[in-house]
This record gives sequence, structure tokens and C-alpha cells, in this order.
Amino acid sequence: MEPDEAPEPVPEPVPEGTRRPARAYGGKTAEQRRAERRHRFLEAGVELFGAGPGAYRAASVAALCARAGLSTRQFYEEFRNLEDVLAALHQRVQRAAQTAVLGALAEVAEGTVRERVETAFRAYARVLTAHPHLVRIVFVEVTGVTPELERRRLEARRGWVDLLVAALDEAAERGEIGARDYRVAALGFVGAVNGLLYDWTAGYVDASLDTIVDELMLLFMGLLQPPPAREPGAPD
Repeated sequence: MEPDEAPEPVPEPVPEGTRRPARAYGGKTAEQRRAERRHRFLEAGVELFGAGPGAYRAASVAALCARAGLSTRQFYEEFRNLEDVLAALHQRVQRAAQTAVLGALAEVAEGTVRERVETAFRAYARVLTAHPHLVRIVFVEVTGVTPELERRRLEARRGWVDLLVAALDEAAERGEIGARDYRVAALGFVGAVNGLLYDWTAGYVDASLDTIVDELMLLFMGLLQPPPAREPGAPD
């Protein structure tokens, strides 16, 4: 018997055509036990995939199961392969960050554009820095694994850019900032946020999170300035 595999109770016979209700075992239903196993695999993935450079590519199903204290049979009941675990972790972090950001924005709906963006960024940073391995998994280990996972990663980034552009367009409608196409500026700011958060979490930047926020807000306010006018005949 492999790790954490307890014998299942012997089912009682039921009349043909009757659906058997899920039975509790050890005080938990089959669905609850399965959800707990999935959670343990994902938590093990955080520890294993975020351990250092190239950690995901060096990982194996056996190593993940050992970290989770579960069997390979139980792994394949939940996931097809390690890529599925990585994709699930990426999605879980993105959803948690989105929920935190939208909740924070709802609390400062009437604030200035700087107040709204700073509040949103702090909520985003709290999720990403809750565990030192999350930033590495979401920004590094997930990059270039497969075309499908790369599509998901870029789609998630596009969602953050869209959210920021919408906030800037709303600020322009309020008359807080000038109206223009902010998509390129938003893409640059999102890239700066993610890169700086990763470097800070990895220990490459010796500063407090408040200092990081202040610097990013200076960068953000600079992005709101209109680009300089082109001189007639200047090349594109």
C-alpha cells in the first residue's frame, strides 16, 4: 500500500438502477477526501516548483507525491501530469489576486487614479508575496513550458493590462488625466510590477515593500504624462 492510502469500506449491495449516495468515511465524504488530496498536491507543488531556478523542470511525479505524502495512483486520479499541477497553481494565484484587487478597488471607487492604482497594487502584492515561492512559480517557472501554458500566461497578463487600461480610461472620463491610448504604457507598467516584485521576493532588491510601492507609483504617475509631440517630418 502506498503512502496515505487507507482501505476503503466495503460497499453494501444496492438494488440495480439505484444511485448510491456518497458515503462518509472517517467523518468525511469521498468528495471532501478528494478535495483534501488535491489541496495537498497543490501545496506540495508550491514547495517543489518554487524552490529555485529550474525547479519545475527538475521535478518529477514521484518527488511531488513524496512531498505531498500521497501515492502516484492518487496523483493520476487528480492530474494528467506535472504541467496540470503548474497550470492549476498559476490559475489559483491569478484568481486570488484578481479577487483581492477587485475587492480593494470597490473600497476606493471614488478615490483619485493614484489612490485606486496604489490600493490595487498593494492588494496584488499581498497575494503574490504571501509565500516566497509563488512569485517564482507565476513569473518564472510557468514561462515557456508548453504552448498551451504560455497562452494561459499571456492571457492572464493581458487581463491585468485590460484592467489597468479600463481604470485609466475611467480616470480620463473624470477629467483626472488626459485621454489617449494607454495600452502600451499599461503593458510596460504591468511588466515593471511583475519584474520588481520578483526581484524583491528573490532578495535582489534591498528595500521594504512600502519603498517598492512608492517607486512604482512614481513610475506610474510618469506614465500618465502625454508623450512629447513629434517634430514635423520626424521618423516613426
